[in-house]
Amino acid sequence: MKSRMNKSLVGLLTASVVLSSSLFAGNEDRIGSAGASHLLINPWARGSAIGDAGVANMNGIEATFTNVAGLAFTDKTQIKFNYSNWMGNAGISLNSAGFAQRINESSVFSVSVQSLNYGDIPITTVANPEGNIGFFSPRANIFNVAYAKEFSSSISGGINFKVISENISNMKATGVAIDAGIRYVTGEQDHIKFGIALKNVGPVMKYKGDGLAQQVTYVSTGFIGSLENRSATYEMPSLLSIAGSYDFIFNEKSKLNLAVAFTANSFSKDQYRLGLDYGMTSEKMAFNLRGGMVYENGAFTSENRSNALIGPTAGFSIDALVGKSKSALGLEYCARFAGVFGIIHTIGATISLK
Repeated sequence: MKSRMNKSLVGLLTASVVLSSSLFAGNEDRIGSAGASHLLINPWARGSAIGDAGVANMNGIEATFTNVAGLAFTDKTQIKFNYSNWMGNAGISLNSAGFAQRINESSVFSVSVQSLNYGDIPITTVANPEGNIGFFSPRANIFNVAYAKEFSSSISGGINFKVISENISNMKATGVAIDAGIRYVTGEQDHIKFGIALKNVGPVMKYKGDGLAQQVTYVSTGFIGSLENRSATYEMPSLLSIAGSYDFIFNEKSKLNLAVAFTANSFSKDQYRLGLDYGMTSEKMAFNLRGGMVYENGAFTSENRSNALIGPTAGFSIDALVGKSKSALGLEYCARFAGVFGIIHTIGATISLK
């Protein structure tokens, strides 16, 4: 009975992803027409360092962004904190935190949050165009609750529920979205992996608040009234990613992972991703050196470039292995080269208990 249920769940998830692929194909004519673009930002350093190509091989909390099915490979408990200076010297900070916990032999649950802080911006009005009347701080937040399960030794799947909020001083938009993904592992040493992820699927969002109201004076009576302007709705930046990875295992202490991925974006150009992750392990330490490349049409010509998050990426991580169970205390770093915006640096720490 349990086996039939697992097969039914996997089949349903697979069918949903495959059928949705026809709805989420890249369309350059729709570039810029979606909102909530911060949903496309990978807040985690290790996955970003390989160009977000880890749809088939990224594990733990990092997988909640690339492919939530990888969350099922969390050993026991994982806690993660990351910080990014978003868009280089733009003065925008991206803070991320996550917690994952294995709840039984096959299932893992996680909670994570990402927060974009745009800093203090002067308040200006028609009567005070120069400001000097205070500041406001725009924010964009994402709250994630994810669940992943190993249906068999080869197949895992997961789903991630998101609550999205964007706000300035007098307007706010709130929405919900869902991510879903599956992963297949094969090979004598589980060194071949395939993954499919469908992301940011949800209803439209809409801004509300006093910022849409305007005071008017009725000429006939002299009374003052408030009229509220209508706000247009906007869609989520939905996408579908398909990927594979291969582990070149040199010996018990070193291996090289090659990951490739294709992303079909609903509201921007399709992207091709390549990632390399070389890892070395000793009795007391694990070290990983990573590099990646994100390519889309027009990536190398400034006049046709429409996305800052393309081009090369690089990073590394160092994990101290402690105790008999080899629990890890790690530090991680990633550099994303964002063209005219400079270099986006992401640093963080991870605690993984086994």
